[in-house]
Amino acid sequence: MKPTENSGPTSFADLGLSAPVLQALAAVGYESPSPIQAATIPALLAGTDVLGQAQTGTGKTAAFALPILSRLDLRQREPQALVLVPTRELAIQVAEAFRKYAAELPGFHVLPIYGGQSYTPQLQALKRGTHVIVGTPGRVMDHLERGTLNFEGVRFVVLDEADEMLAMGFVDAMDAILAKVPAERQVALFSATMAPAIKRIAQAHLRTPREITIRGRTSTAANTRQRYWLVSGLHKLDALTRILEVLTFDGMLVFARTKLATVELAERLQARGFAAAALNGDMQQAERERMIAQLKNGQIDILVATDVAARGLDVERISHVVNFDVPYDTESYIHRIGRTGRAGRSGEAILFIAPRERNMLQLIERATRQPIEQMDLPTIADVNATRVAKFKRRVTELMEQGVADVYRAIVDELVRDAGAELGDVAAALAALAQGKTPLLLGELARPAAPHESQGSRDSHGSRDSHEPHGARESRRPRSGRFAPQDSYRLEVGRLHGVLAGNIVGAIANEAGLDGSEINGIKVREDHTLVRLPTGMPPEVLARLAQVKVRGRPLAISRLESHPGPPRAKSKPGHGRRS
Repeated sequence: MKPTENSGPTSFADLGLSAPVLQALAAVGYESPSPIQAATIPALLAGTDVLGQAQTGTGKTAAFALPILSRLDLRQREPQALVLVPTRELAIQVAEAFRKYAAELPGFHVLPIYGGQSYTPQLQALKRGTHVIVGTPGRVMDHLERGTLNFEGVRFVVLDEADEMLAMGFVDAMDAILAKVPAERQVALFSATMAPAIKRIAQAHLRTPREITIRGRTSTAANTRQRYWLVSGLHKLDALTRILEVLTFDGMLVFARTKLATVELAERLQARGFAAAALNGDMQQAERERMIAQLKNGQIDILVATDVAARGLDVERISHVVNFDVPYDTESYIHRIGRTGRAGRSGEAILFIAPRERNMLQLIERATRQPIEQMDLPTIADVNATRVAKFKRRVTELMEQGVADVYRAIVDELVRDAGAELGDVAAALAALAQGKTPLLLGELARPAAPHESQGSRDSHGSRDSHEPHGARESRRPRSGRFAPQDSYRLEVGRLHGVLAGNIVGAIANEAGLDGSEINGIKVREDHTLVRLPTGMPPEVLARLAQVKVRGRPLAISRLESHPGPPRAKSKPGHGRRS
């Protein structure tokens, strides 16, 4: 069927949803359906399969959850709907949405199942009975193999963010799961792109689907302001600190390239007084869920995350995204800043970019079809003005609350006994309250050493300008592209849809390497050559061998070692991206 884009009805009442679902929508303040909802809901209510193409943040979850809830038989205890999603975070998010929309459906149960969580609560919930299962393909397959999941009553299947599941290597699992579902079922597949592999799945598992395409004007949210700071003359951590002190933000995501970098940067922000935490793939699922909950309720203001860890994260508090480390490709950038400015909310994205990375800035602008404006970093005077204003505000609030009244007699005695001016006493008390941390900043910047380009410094800065000079840590030497390296062969190539950026991202995240340490990438037809620092630990290589890119394991094998290339032949950014 020909793809359609439907502006549709102007209210949810026009779509044919059940009365309890409409009541729940009214309670949460939903007024009119988004384009994807207006086009999808009538088709799903009519029993038609749907093939939908839409970006994240367009309201896809409600587009399939609302019609499913309207057609459920709450008297049945076995699962009637299965929603497959690529990540644990998205499974939790979709399950929460189902609960919200089912607020007026007594006895409704939805169960998110995903890896990293004990089987016990999932098995207990399945035994009690659940109407909707939202799961990741890996854990759903585990339950099928254990015989703990029964699909006999499943009438609705949703493949959400199918392109992401394909990229993560779940194509076989998706096919196997769909083969276990009754033949008389309704399927809805949603994807941001319609790659050939997506079309193959649709042809194999969907029956004469209604094709719905929601085209945005740009690849990123139009209500997300995008700016970049050209890294120069100041360490990135100091620059980030200035921005955080002056900027008015609610919740913030800061993206770093590696798991280790998230921990280091979060710790440094904590030392500077910010409520920050790291979010990466090394954490236990319970800890990840607790951290996201703390971001939602305001206990944490800043999450420092890797790309993979933040995938599927949708927290309304996130007003800003900072790309502390430049992403390896434009797709990663789009996904990163998609965590803010979602579904009508305003947001802001800031990109730190070194002079040698300007070409990536141009690629991002072309991919997003939006200009990215250069930002001026807040000056020391700006930071000091903000600090003074906050200090005055705290003092004013204490006076208004009457908290300071108990000290008035003491101040009067100080003025009388010391023969001092009231202003001098107040200033001394203010200094006492401020403690050892100076209220005002001095000069933050340190000139770059002659051998050190700003773009190649440690991404977290070597100096903490909020600490005494003696407490500043020494820099560790970095291997970089001029250190001895070994050559490796990876069993993935152009034939498998692999780009150099995919290789760099996979190796950097798993091995904890910086992009400058991953060099000489040559993507061939059926394999890829790459150079890595000499002396890679065997356990790291063993993990890398299992890492999948575009659904295929890297199967890394060492070829030979050689000294680093001569400086004359090096190229800025070599090996970092295609």
